[in-house]
Amino acid sequence: MNSSSGTIDVAVVGAPPPRRGGGAPPGALGEVMIEILQQRDFPIGKLYPLASARSVGKTVMFRKRPVAVEDLDSFDFSKVKLALFSAGGSISAEHAPRAAAAGCVVVDNTSHFRREADIPLIVPEVNAHALGEYRKRGIIANPNCSTIQMVVALKPLHDAARIQRINVATYQAVSGSGKKGVEELAGQTAALLNGKPSPGKVYPKQIAFNAIPHIDTFQDNGYTREEMKMVWETQKIFGDESIQVNPTCVRIPVFYGHSEAVHIETERKLTVKEAQRLLRAAPGVKLLDKHADGGYATAVTESAGEDPVFVGRVREDISHERGLNLWIVADNIRKGAALNSVQIGELLLKELA
Repeated sequence: MNSSSGTIDVAVVGAPPPRRGGGAPPGALGEVMIEILQQRDFPIGKLYPLASARSVGKTVMFRKRPVAVEDLDSFDFSKVKLALFSAGGSISAEHAPRAAAAGCVVVDNTSHFRREADIPLIVPEVNAHALGEYRKRGIIANPNCSTIQMVVALKPLHDAARIQRINVATYQAVSGSGKKGVEELAGQTAALLNGKPSPGKVYPKQIAFNAIPHIDTFQDNGYTREEMKMVWETQKIFGDESIQVNPTCVRIPVFYGHSEAVHIETERKLTVKEAQRLLRAAPGVKLLDKHADGGYATAVTESAGEDPVFVGRVREDISHERGLNLWIVADNIRKGAALNSVQIGELLLKELA
């Protein structure tokens, strides 16, 4: 902490170096983290972008000035109070404990620590009360993008009527696979429109003009790991292992923004009007729910590049007396990852001051 100026020094692990021709990979998580830190006027004294040795000496732009990327392997984390990790699970496994041991608070964006009982899994609008648990190990886990947007929207409904069961089908953007997913969709689409074959490398089937019901690895129960993350993480964030979650996760040919069709069953019946009232007042939620053409959010037209979790198509489930249906859309790189991490950092500011 730089007490004289009221700022803290921050490290961003996984900050992207510029590509040839300039600019970071579009939508790269580290890039968006730095962008959001600037947009929200996070009180940074000095920013330390960290990456592998091959990126040392390259620069990222921060407050309109180039900042040199430093070597993660040799970085002294005692120089910073907060580190935002977004470089992959194996990197976090190696370096996050080292950073925490140096007195730095880590917000980790990978799945590596999420299921560990002594590491809090935080969505600020939902379970900020659990943040203090980070003191046990100095690490806070950022949930999966599809889980984050769902629990932000469901929190006010759960508080009002206690959700017992969630059925969810996700329609997830290729940016969830990183730069390589974005490039495969772009390249494959262009090739196919020009009558050329384009075999996929990132996805097991063609992603352009298609929907693939397979994200991450298959588990013994037939669900994928992405689907099981939604089960484990929802229960942990809500602090209720009795909530039943039945997910199907699908990759679709959209660059940015995840969409979800969510069906909930509650202990107490919620009417549409009551649910709309609760959602309208909920932090981080924007209700867009008109029974008219275009009276709902989509990934491309509303959520991409925006911070809120958009909710619409709110209606009572005609097959269940205490059921409610919702359509939930959010930018998976912003609220689904970078913004949520920065918001966690903002909750820590008083403690780190």
